[in-house]
Amino acid sequence: MVNGIVKWFNSRKGFGFISGDDNQDYFLHISQLPQEVNVKEGDRVNFKILANKKGLQAIQIELE
Repeated sequence: MVNGIVKWFNSRKGFGFISGDDNQDYFLHISQLPQEVNVKEGDRVNFKILANKKGLQAIQIELE
């Protein structure tokens, strides 16, 4: 698991970015959040990484 902070998240659009503790930015999609969990800028999270052709994506996201 990687740790990071939600850089920004738009709940209407359903996506945002996480700034990882490793200084990488990760795409955050609402489908990777547990049901009924909302995140906001500054929240600390744990997540796994998926590398795809669009870049790095945070998956299996959990609030700290």
